[in-house]
Amino acid sequence: VDDLVTKGTSEPYRMFTSRAEYRISLRADNADLRLTERGAEHGLVTDPERLAALTMRRSMIADGVDRLRDFKLYVTEWGERGGNDVMGGAAANRPGRESHKKSAEEVLRMPNVSLKMVEGIMADVFEEERAKEEPSTSEGESTDVVDSARMDLTPTSVYDTVEASIKYESYVARQEKDIESWRRAQGLRIPPDIVYDHSVLKSFSKEEIEKLETFRPSTFAEASGISGLTPQSLVYLYHHVMRLNKEGRRRKREKEEEGVAV
Repeated sequence: VDDLVTKGTSEPYRMFTSRAEYRISLRADNADLRLTERGAEHGLVTDPERLAALTMRRSMIADGVDRLRDFKLYVTEWGERGGNDVMGGAAANRPGRESHKKSAEEVLRMPNVSLKMVEGIMADVFEEERAKEEPSTSEGESTDVVDSARMDLTPTSVYDTVEASIKYESYVARQEKDIESWRRAQGLRIPPDIVYDHSVLKSFSKEEIEKLETFRPSTFAEASGISGLTPQSLVYLYHHVMRLNKEGRRRKREKEEEGVAV
Protein backbone atom coordinates (compact mmCIF):
# COMPACT_ATOMS: atom_id res chain seq x y z
CA VAL A 1 0.00 0.00 0.00
CA ASP A 2 2.83 2.39 0.88
CA ASP A 3 4.51 1.68 -2.46
CA LEU A 4 1.32 2.32 -4.43
CA VAL A 5 0.46 5.52 -2.54
CA THR A 6 3.91 7.14 -2.36
CA LYS A 7 5.57 5.81 -5.51
CA GLY A 8 2.83 4.79 -7.88
CA THR A 9 3.36 2.21 -10.59
CA SER A 10 3.26 2.11 -14.36
CA GLU A 11 2.72 -1.64 -14.56
CA PRO A 12 0.77 -4.39 -12.74
CA TYR A 13 1.91 -4.43 -9.12
CA ARG A 14 2.88 -7.86 -7.85
CA MET A 15 2.58 -8.30 -4.08
CA PHE A 16 5.54 -10.33 -2.83
CA THR A 17 6.98 -10.53 0.67
CA SER A 18 10.31 -9.60 -0.96
CA ARG A 19 8.95 -6.06 -1.30
CA ALA A 20 8.53 -5.77 2.48
CA GLU A 21 11.23 -4.37 4.76
CA TYR A 22 10.91 -7.11 7.35
CA ARG A 23 10.31 -9.96 4.90
CA ILE A 24 12.02 -12.63 7.04
CA SER A 25 9.53 -11.91 9.84
CA LEU A 26 6.48 -12.32 7.60
CA ARG A 27 5.36 -15.90 8.09
CA ALA A 28 1.93 -17.51 8.06
CA ASP A 29 2.51 -19.12 11.46
CA ASN A 30 3.07 -15.77 13.24
CA ALA A 31 0.41 -13.68 11.48
CA ASP A 32 -1.82 -13.69 14.56
CA LEU A 33 1.07 -12.57 16.79
CA ARG A 34 1.87 -9.69 14.46
CA LEU A 35 -1.62 -8.50 13.58
CA THR A 36 -4.28 -9.47 16.15
CA GLU A 37 -3.29 -6.90 18.78
CA ARG A 38 -3.08 -4.17 16.14
CA GLY A 39 -6.53 -5.17 14.97
CA ALA A 40 -7.78 -4.87 18.56
CA GLU A 41 -6.20 -1.40 18.90
CA HIS A 42 -8.21 -0.23 15.87
CA GLY A 43 -11.45 -1.89 16.94
CA LEU A 44 -11.32 -4.63 14.31
CA VAL A 45 -10.83 -7.49 16.77
CA THR A 46 -13.27 -7.38 19.66
CA ASP A 47 -13.79 -11.04 20.59
CA PRO A 48 -12.38 -11.49 24.13
CA GLU A 49 -11.96 -15.25 23.57
CA ARG A 50 -9.79 -14.60 20.53
CA LEU A 51 -7.62 -12.16 22.48
CA ALA A 52 -7.35 -14.61 25.38
CA ALA A 53 -6.34 -17.37 22.94
CA LEU A 54 -3.62 -15.09 21.58
CA THR A 55 -2.28 -14.46 25.08
CA MET A 56 -2.28 -18.19 25.76
CA ARG A 57 -0.54 -18.95 22.46
CA ARG A 58 2.13 -16.33 23.13
CA SER A 59 2.73 -17.85 26.57
CA MET A 60 3.00 -21.36 25.12
CA ILE A 61 5.59 -20.17 22.59
CA ALA A 62 7.64 -18.47 25.30
CA ASP A 63 7.48 -21.60 27.46
CA GLY A 64 8.61 -23.76 24.55
CA VAL A 65 11.59 -21.53 23.77
CA ASP A 66 12.56 -21.30 27.46
CA ARG A 67 12.45 -25.09 27.81
CA LEU A 68 14.83 -25.49 24.85
CA ARG A 69 17.09 -22.75 26.20
CA ASP A 70 17.34 -24.34 29.65
CA PHE A 71 18.07 -27.89 28.45
CA LYS A 72 21.81 -28.46 27.97
CA LEU A 73 24.06 -31.36 27.08
CA TYR A 74 27.75 -31.65 26.38
CA VAL A 75 28.61 -31.10 22.71
CA THR A 76 29.98 -34.61 22.47
CA GLU A 77 26.75 -36.07 23.85
CA TRP A 78 24.65 -34.17 21.31
CA GLY A 79 26.89 -35.69 18.64
CA GLU A 80 26.59 -39.19 20.07
CA ARG A 81 22.81 -39.04 20.32
CA GLY A 82 22.00 -37.13 17.14
CA GLY A 83 25.02 -37.90 14.97
CA ASN A 84 28.23 -35.89 14.72
CA ASP A 85 27.46 -34.89 11.13
CA VAL A 86 24.10 -33.42 12.15
CA MET A 87 24.35 -32.22 15.75
CA GLY A 88 28.03 -32.45 16.61
CA GLY A 89 29.36 -29.92 14.19
CA ALA A 90 32.87 -29.77 12.76
CA ALA A 91 34.43 -28.94 16.13
CA ALA A 92 32.62 -31.60 18.20
CA ASN A 93 35.62 -33.86 18.61
CA ARG A 94 38.29 -31.23 19.07
CA PRO A 95 40.33 -31.51 22.28
CA GLY A 96 38.60 -29.69 25.13
CA ARG A 97 35.15 -29.73 23.54
CA GLU A 98 34.06 -32.55 25.84
CA SER A 99 33.63 -30.00 28.64
CA HIS A 100 31.62 -27.57 26.51
CA LYS A 101 27.81 -27.59 26.72
CA LYS A 102 25.20 -26.48 24.23
CA SER A 103 21.54 -25.78 24.83
CA ALA A 104 18.79 -27.41 22.80
CA GLU A 105 18.06 -23.94 21.42
CA GLU A 106 21.61 -23.63 20.05
CA VAL A 107 21.50 -27.11 18.52
CA LEU A 108 18.15 -26.39 16.85
CA ARG A 109 19.74 -23.42 15.05
CA MET A 110 22.06 -25.81 13.22
CA PRO A 111 21.24 -26.82 9.61
CA ASN A 112 19.27 -30.05 9.12
CA VAL A 113 18.27 -30.20 12.80
CA SER A 114 14.53 -30.20 13.47
CA LEU A 115 12.56 -29.55 16.65
CA LYS A 116 11.32 -33.15 16.49
CA MET A 117 14.90 -34.45 16.58
CA VAL A 118 15.89 -32.20 19.49
CA GLU A 119 12.82 -32.97 21.57
CA GLY A 120 13.30 -36.70 20.90
CA ILE A 121 16.72 -36.50 22.53
CA MET A 122 15.34 -34.39 25.38
CA ALA A 123 12.65 -37.00 26.02
CA ASP A 124 15.22 -39.82 25.99
CA VAL A 125 17.40 -38.01 28.53
CA PHE A 126 14.35 -37.30 30.68
CA GLU A 127 13.40 -40.99 30.69
CA GLU A 128 16.96 -42.04 31.51
CA GLU A 129 17.20 -39.58 34.40
CA ARG A 130 13.81 -40.65 35.73
CA ALA A 131 14.79 -44.32 35.57
CA LYS A 132 17.90 -43.58 37.65
CA GLU A 133 16.04 -41.56 40.30
CA GLU A 134 12.79 -43.49 40.76
CA PRO A 135 12.76 -46.19 43.47
CA SER A 136 12.22 -49.73 42.29
CA THR A 137 8.59 -50.73 42.71
CA SER A 138 7.71 -54.10 44.13
CA GLU A 139 5.34 -56.38 42.25
CA GLY A 140 1.77 -55.22 42.47
CA GLU A 141 2.74 -51.77 43.71
CA SER A 142 0.98 -48.84 42.04
CA THR A 143 2.98 -47.06 39.31
CA ASP A 144 0.47 -44.27 38.66
CA VAL A 145 2.86 -41.55 39.88
CA VAL A 146 5.72 -42.86 37.73
CA ASP A 147 3.56 -43.16 34.61
CA SER A 148 2.28 -39.61 35.01
CA ALA A 149 5.79 -38.17 34.79
CA ARG A 150 6.42 -37.27 31.18
CA MET A 151 8.42 -34.49 29.56
CA ASP A 152 6.19 -31.78 28.14
CA LEU A 153 6.66 -31.58 24.36
CA THR A 154 5.89 -28.48 22.34
CA PRO A 155 2.14 -28.40 21.59
CA THR A 156 1.15 -28.89 17.96
CA SER A 157 -0.57 -25.48 17.86
CA VAL A 158 2.74 -23.63 18.39
CA TYR A 159 5.18 -26.22 17.04
CA ASP A 160 6.00 -24.45 13.77
CA THR A 161 6.28 -21.04 15.45
CA VAL A 162 8.67 -22.23 18.15
CA GLU A 163 10.88 -23.94 15.57
CA ALA A 164 10.85 -21.02 13.12
CA SER A 165 11.43 -18.34 15.77
CA ILE A 166 14.61 -20.12 16.89
CA LYS A 167 15.78 -21.04 13.40
CA TYR A 168 15.39 -17.49 12.09
CA GLU A 169 16.34 -15.54 15.22
CA SER A 170 19.83 -14.54 14.06
CA TYR A 171 18.57 -13.67 10.56
CA VAL A 172 15.79 -11.49 11.97
CA ALA A 173 18.30 -9.67 14.22
CA ARG A 174 20.59 -9.04 11.25
CA GLN A 175 17.64 -7.90 9.14
CA GLU A 176 16.62 -5.33 11.76
CA LYS A 177 20.21 -4.10 12.05
CA ASP A 178 20.51 -3.73 8.26
CA ILE A 179 17.21 -1.90 7.92
CA GLU A 180 18.09 0.46 10.78
CA SER A 181 21.50 1.20 9.22
CA TRP A 182 19.87 1.91 5.87
CA ARG A 183 17.27 4.22 7.40
CA ARG A 184 20.00 6.25 9.11
CA ALA A 185 21.78 6.52 5.77
CA GLN A 186 18.95 8.22 3.86
CA GLY A 187 21.08 11.33 3.36
CA LEU A 188 24.18 9.39 2.35
CA ARG A 189 25.31 10.25 -1.18
CA ILE A 190 25.64 7.59 -3.83
CA PRO A 191 28.83 8.02 -5.93
CA PRO A 192 27.89 9.54 -9.31
CA ASP A 193 30.23 7.15 -11.14
CA ILE A 194 28.81 4.00 -9.58
CA VAL A 195 28.33 1.13 -12.02
CA TYR A 196 24.93 -0.54 -12.04
CA ASP A 197 25.66 -3.94 -13.50
CA HIS A 198 24.57 -7.48 -12.71
CA SER A 199 28.19 -8.59 -12.40
CA VAL A 200 28.59 -6.18 -9.47
CA LEU A 201 25.09 -6.22 -7.97
CA LYS A 202 24.40 -9.94 -8.35
CA SER A 203 21.28 -10.05 -6.15
CA PHE A 204 19.47 -7.34 -8.16
CA SER A 205 16.84 -8.16 -10.73
CA LYS A 206 17.17 -6.93 -14.30
CA GLU A 207 14.31 -4.51 -13.66
CA GLU A 208 16.05 -3.00 -10.63
CA ILE A 209 19.33 -2.56 -12.52
CA GLU A 210 17.52 -0.83 -15.38
CA LYS A 211 15.67 1.56 -13.06
CA LEU A 212 18.82 2.51 -11.14
CA GLU A 213 20.66 3.13 -14.41
CA THR A 214 17.76 5.22 -15.73
CA PHE A 215 17.19 7.40 -12.64
CA ARG A 216 20.75 7.32 -11.20
CA PRO A 217 19.72 8.55 -7.72
CA SER A 218 22.23 10.75 -5.90
CA THR A 219 21.14 9.77 -2.37
CA PHE A 220 19.49 6.78 -0.74
CA ALA A 221 16.42 8.91 -0.06
CA GLU A 222 16.02 9.29 -3.82
CA ALA A 223 16.74 5.61 -4.41
CA SER A 224 14.06 4.57 -1.91
CA GLY A 225 11.53 6.59 -3.92
CA ILE A 226 12.03 4.51 -7.06
CA SER A 227 9.13 2.13 -7.60
CA GLY A 228 10.14 -1.50 -7.95
CA LEU A 229 13.26 -1.38 -5.75
CA THR A 230 12.84 -3.74 -2.82
CA PRO A 231 14.04 -2.76 0.67
CA GLN A 232 16.41 -5.72 0.60
CA SER A 233 18.01 -4.45 -2.61
CA LEU A 234 18.38 -0.98 -1.10
CA VAL A 235 20.14 -2.49 1.92
CA TYR A 236 22.45 -4.41 -0.42
CA LEU A 237 23.15 -1.19 -2.36
CA TYR A 238 23.93 0.57 0.93
CA HIS A 239 26.53 -2.06 1.85
CA HIS A 240 27.98 -1.88 -1.67
CA VAL A 241 28.36 1.90 -1.46
CA MET A 242 29.92 1.63 1.99
CA ARG A 243 32.49 -0.83 0.58
CA LEU A 244 33.24 1.53 -2.31
CA ASN A 245 33.71 4.45 0.10
CA LYS A 246 35.99 2.35 2.32
CA GLU A 247 38.10 1.28 -0.66
CA GLY A 248 38.26 4.89 -1.85
CA ARG A 249 39.53 6.07 1.54
CA ARG A 250 42.09 3.27 1.60
CA ARG A 251 43.45 4.18 -1.85
CA LYS A 252 43.60 7.85 -0.88
CA ARG A 253 45.51 7.00 2.30
CA GLU A 254 47.97 4.81 0.37
CA LYS A 255 48.62 7.63 -2.12
CA GLU A 256 49.22 10.08 0.70
CA GLU A 257 51.65 7.66 2.34
CA GLU A 258 53.48 7.19 -0.96
CA GLY A 259 53.77 10.97 -1.32
CA VAL A 260 55.23 11.30 2.17
CA ALA A 261 57.70 8.47 1.47
CA VAL A 262 58.90 10.19 -1.70
